[in-house]
Amino acid sequence: MKINIPDLGSFNEDCGLKCLAKCSDGRFEAGKDSVTGIYATGDGKVEFICWKDHTLAYVLSALGHPAYYPLKPVTPKGPVKAVLMDLDGTSVRSESFWIWIIEQTTASLLGDPNFRLSKEDEPFISGHSVSEHLQYCIDKYCPGQSLAAARDFYFQHTHREMAEIMAGRGKEGAFTPSHGLKEFLLALKEMNIKIGLVTSGLYEKAWPEILSAFRTLEMDCKPEDFYDSAISAGFPLRVGSVGTLGELSPKPHPWLYAETAAVGLGIPESERCHVVGIEDSGAGVASIRLAGFSAIGFAGGNIDASGTHALCDAYCENFSEVLAVIKKLNAST
Repeated sequence: MKINIPDLGSFNEDCGLKCLAKCSDGRFEAGKDSVTGIYATGDGKVEFICWKDHTLAYVLSALGHPAYYPLKPVTPKGPVKAVLMDLDGTSVRSESFWIWIIEQTTASLLGDPNFRLSKEDEPFISGHSVSEHLQYCIDKYCPGQSLAAARDFYFQHTHREMAEIMAGRGKEGAFTPSHGLKEFLLALKEMNIKIGLVTSGLYEKAWPEILSAFRTLEMDCKPEDFYDSAISAGFPLRVGSVGTLGELSPKPHPWLYAETAAVGLGIPESERCHVVGIEDSGAGVASIRLAGFSAIGFAGGNIDASGTHALCDAYCENFSEVLAVIKKLNAST
């Protein structure tokens, strides 16, 4: 049996997508009102409601604010004008560190320093917002605890560990540049391709990562002078301070990638086929695709575990393979 999703493609039933009788909010049902089928990513974070000639994507929310988006057709074309790159897991190998912080936070909520997350938790605690990660852990491991208390513990652990890392101490191997990152970035510059850095991470945790990576790579400039645009989830809302929008709108919602391209790089929607995004997480791949760009999956993350491989226009093991995909697109101009 084939799974047909207009503006996404046709896939075998073992592609990782799940067939649903109706969407989670009950608004649409397969076989009714001209709906031809409803499918969800393996982690259940995004549902696709299909008609004969178009598709709506329903992005669920652990915090109770889901949203519908029209799925835009994407045919990647050369020349590639911009590459949008994820931070955690794609540019910098840091997912295990942030999962450890979530684990430490949950342990603090439980009052159990021996608490450990399970492997099956990973698709739900990477790629999304901090609050969604924490809400998932609350629902599964410590129901009744408040999100506010979880966020307080989270930032306590984060501030302590980030201060240690910036001082040259801290958890060993927390931030490691992905193999071939420097060569890939410099190759894009030589090709006059704009580079955007995109992360669901809050600024205070994301920026030290890329600073650390640039130091390790011995880049001859600062990240803010190298990237053509960088968008994060902003600054956290805390008691007595003003935060920025970022906890309800990050990946798999399209806004971070859409803003990086349209506002940060000045690329109009009409040229979106000349933009590619690189992601190692299922939430990130969905975000790129819902923003209307071609998605290149990057090995090492949770794309297979989250059942989002079908959303990738290409899947690469390393940056050499990604560069080959970009060069092939440019050669087809």
